[in-house]
Amino acid sequence: MVALVLFASSMALYLVAAAGFVSHLTMLRDAPRRVALGALGLAFAMTTAGLLAHGFEGFALRSSHDQLALLAWFLVAVYLLLQLRYRLAVVGALVSPLAFLLTLSAYVAYAGADDLGGSLASAWLPAHVAPAFLGYAILVVASCLSLIYLLQERQLKAKKITGLARRLPSLETLDDLSYRCVAWGFALFTIGIITGSILAKVAWGTFWSWEPVQILSLLAWLLYALLLQSRSSGWRGRRAATLTLAGFVLLVVSFLSLNFGFSHGSAVG
Repeated sequence: MVALVLFASSMALYLVAAAGFVSHLTMLRDAPRRVALGALGLAFAMTTAGLLAHGFEGFALRSSHDQLALLAWFLVAVYLLLQLRYRLAVVGALVSPLAFLLTLSAYVAYAGADDLGGSLASAWLPAHVAPAFLGYAILVVASCLSLIYLLQERQLKAKKITGLARRLPSLETLDDLSYRCVAWGFALFTIGIITGSILAKVAWGTFWSWEPVQILSLLAWLLYALLLQSRSSGWRGRRAATLTLAGFVLLVVSFLSLNFGFSHGSAVG
């Protein structure tokens, strides 16, 4: 199928992009970064075309394949938008392999036997998935920034100022960007939880059923709410970065529980 060919091509380009970003950071040359950005942009275009082609084949957001492909698309889109203003090759070095893994998982799950349930065939499904997954993508980028913050801080404390360290954004920039991403991601994630509850009501007659995916999403939401509240009172730096990564772990477990087993098809978040 056309969509499969496009997804396979985008996977190869994601690997090229990852190699380019790593080469740029280790060799301290700018040419690999330009190659990486070109490859990532082309991979994004191919993923977009693949989603459109798959749309004509019955793209419905009810399968693991659909959701994984969409999440990869959102993730790369968020990074490329951020890259327009900031030179964040180090984030690209993390986003590219993540996009590859998501697209590979979507490719493997393409068989179509993993439909999450006909009861989800509602206008509320895209209204839920779009903000929830965009929020996921932004929070993933926030987690990448937080991870880089912790690594950069560790190097500075050890007084190991390598050539790579000079390529990384300052701690202040990383902390500020992570905060902004968490704020935007949290807002979209909140919308996703609200629309997901409405979707659950339409599908199964109850807003909340205390399934593992819902509990994990709620815990992640509370953690990000705590993080934003703490930052408003001056809680920044390493503690904020650590909380952001903890929230990311909860989101990953929540997403896996939705797509690979713990619920009868309840909505994300």
